[in-house]
Amino acid sequence: MITVAIIAILAAVALPAYNDYIRRGALTEGFNYLSDYRVKLEQYFQDYRNYGTSNGGLCANGTSAPNWNNFAPTGRKYFDFSCVATGTAAAGPNAYTLTATGKTGTAAAGHVYTLTEANVQSTTSFKGATVTGKQCWLVKGSEC
Repeated sequence: MITVAIIAILAAVALPAYNDYIRRGALTEGFNYLSDYRVKLEQYFQDYRNYGTSNGGLCANGTSAPNWNNFAPTGRKYFDFSCVATGTAAAGPNAYTLTATGKTGTAAAGHVYTLTEANVQSTTSFKGATVTGKQCWLVKGSEC
């Protein structure tokens, strides 16, 4: 009976720690793709002098748009990605916001991260809770 109690206590401590470990591992997918997209968008800007054809529209959607502009990389497992181009009408969209949203039913569910053309990293949702004022990508705790 004592053995069963000890195993139950160990499992009660180990299982949440293991689940958190798996969740943190899944978050790197979002960070990697956001960083990769940022580089690609900067290359797109060098070629076209804008990030998209319409304010509030999709990013990298010009006449000769590259094949990665749908922001759905093959092999993604934990996150869905989107991008919105913004800016003045005269200059064309000269800013963007990339968003990685954790897929429901995965270890990354409840996480939303953003990245802008100025390389401002933000967390808007962490473990399902809304986050405000965090100019970083939260991974483990509530502080940058």
